[in-house]
Amino acid sequence: MSISNLKVEKDMPLNHSVLTVQEQLGEEESYLKLVRKRFFKHKLAVVGLVIFSIIVLLAVFAPLIAPHNPYSVDGEFAAKPSAQHILGTDEVGRDLFSRLIYASRVSLVVGVGATAIYVAIGTILGAIAGYFGKWIDNVIMRITDVFMSFPYLMVILVLVSVIGPKLYNIVLVLGVLGWPSIARIVRGSVLSIKEMEYIKAGVALGYSTPKIVFQHILPNCLGPIIVNATFGIASAIIMEASLSFLGMGVQPPIASWGNMLTQAQSLTVLSSQPWLWIPPGLMILLAVVSINFMGDGLRDAMDPKRIR
Repeated sequence: MSISNLKVEKDMPLNHSVLTVQEQLGEEESYLKLVRKRFFKHKLAVVGLVIFSIIVLLAVFAPLIAPHNPYSVDGEFAAKPSAQHILGTDEVGRDLFSRLIYASRVSLVVGVGATAIYVAIGTILGAIAGYFGKWIDNVIMRITDVFMSFPYLMVILVLVSVIGPKLYNIVLVLGVLGWPSIARIVRGSVLSIKEMEYIKAGVALGYSTPKIVFQHILPNCLGPIIVNATFGIASAIIMEASLSFLGMGVQPPIASWGNMLTQAQSLTVLSSQPWLWIPPGLMILLAVVSINFMGDGLRDAMDPKRIR
């Protein structure tokens, strides 16, 4: 529990202390209930949650849902949708529906993995910069400015071409380059929170710096971090699709929504073979829009200025 919430006087009876702790736990539980209530009142957020949950289930149970092996050639080249192949086949005869399902795994791995990396880096650096301030803050923020001054897509393309266009390399590159925005958000929150009385009380009581930062400051920054991470997943999915579309992302035969869209570079495919590019395009759209809807819902639900 945060020291901001634990208000127990020295001479207070033990049973009163226990009651106070129980009351504070009840307040935290009621806050979570309030956030959940607000979120589920946001209709678009609920729609986004449903759509995203379906995509997650498709990824988890892909071997059970996919009707064909996504890597085996068992049909005509670029065959139209039929009873055997619901969405048709690709340019080498692989079932597009099966590849579409397996491709959801790649997008989720990239989105969640890259976001987890950059949130961890950005949160730690932002917390250090905001709490210690002075020259430490100045150095970290100047490094942040340098990272933000680079053309993001160009740097990613160069790094991926150097270390190789593999799935985990893409996750690593996106994660390492994506932390500046979250670092700025966390730094701003820490700068305001560290001036509060309960933080100063913790310092006066001799609490260690890691305990103050990670147990009593960062928990109060979770709202903006979670919202930013939600939108970050959508951005990472779009970036992976863009890299794969350009041939610098996940490489065939591994299925990715981005590399499935590569065929759309041909005018012939765009005009006469829509089954090759419309399904992966729709999946990217649904995934990104559903995540953005959830992010909007979380932002509104965690807004302390909103009336109950």
